Amino acid sequence: MNSTISSDAFSWNDIQDEKQYSLATIVGIWAAATVPYFIMAWVVFPAISPDFETDPIGAGYARMASLTVALAWVFLLSLIIVYREEGDLRWATLQRRLRLNTPLDPKTGQPRRVLWWWLVPLAILHIVIAVALLPTIDEWVSNVFPFIAPPPGYELGGLLQSPDAAALFQGAWGILFLFLVMAFFNIFGEEFLFRGVLLPKMSGVFGKWDWVANGVVGILYHVSMPWSWLGTTGVTWIFFYALPAKYFRTTWFSIIIHGSINVLWTVFFLALIL
Repeated sequence: MNSTISSDAFSWNDIQDEKQYSLATIVGIWAAATVPYFIMAWVVFPAISPDFETDPIGAGYARMASLTVALAWVFLLSLIIVYREEGDLRWATLQRRLRLNTPLDPKTGQPRRVLWWWLVPLAILHIVIAVALLPTIDEWVSNVFPFIAPPPGYELGGLLQSPDAAALFQGAWGILFLFLVMAFFNIFGEEFLFRGVLLPKMSGVFGKWDWVANGVVGILYHVSMPWSWLGTTGVTWIFFYALPAKYFRTTWFSIIIHGSINVLWTVFFLALIL
C-alpha cells in the first residue's frame, strides 16, 4: 500500500486488516489497559485522596489526576501496539491502522464526505440519552447492587450537580485544566485503542458481532465505575461508539461522538467556575 495515500482516497479494501487477532491477543490488550486503570482507580486514588467530606475539591483533583495517568497509558499503549505492528508512527500509518479516514459507504465501501452529517443527530442523541436517561439507570443499579455503588468522591458528576457546587468550584481554573487533559486522553486514548487498534481485528473471533464484543470489552475495561456497566458505559460504548465506528468504517465517528459529552462537561465546568 502507498503510505502517502490521503484519507479521502481510502476504500474498505485499503484499511481492511488481513491478519485478525486471536482471542488471547484481544484479552491480553484488554488486560494491558485495564490492570493499570484498576490500580490507579482503586489503589492510587484512595491512597492520595483527602477526605471527601472535608475537602471535596481536593478529592476531585486526586480522582482526575489518577484517572488521567491511567488514560494517558491507554493512549501510549495504542501507539506502542501500532509501532510494533507497523514499524513506524507516521501520520499515514496512523490513518490507515487506526482508521482515521473519511467515513465509508456501508454498501460500496467507498469514501463519502456527505456521511459526516450523520454525526449531528448521533452526537445530539448521545448527549440527550447520556444526560437524561443513563444516570437514572446507573442510580438504579447502585440501589439494587449496593456493593458496586460509587464510594464518596468517586462520582465527580454528582459533586458538580450538588447545591454547593457553584461555591466550591468558583475560580477553580486548575481543575478545569486537569479535566481538559483527562478528557483528551479519555477520548483519544480509549478510541485509538478500542476502535482503532482492536475493532478492525476482532471479526476473526467474533464475526459480524465484533462491534458488540468490542463494546463489551470496553465495558469490562471500566473497572473504575462498575455501577455504570448497564447504563452509561454499556449503552454508549456499544451503540454510540462501537456501532458507528463499525458501520462507517472510521474511528473519527466514535472519537467525535465520544468527545461531544466532554464538550458539555467543559461548558458545565466553565459555568461553575465563572
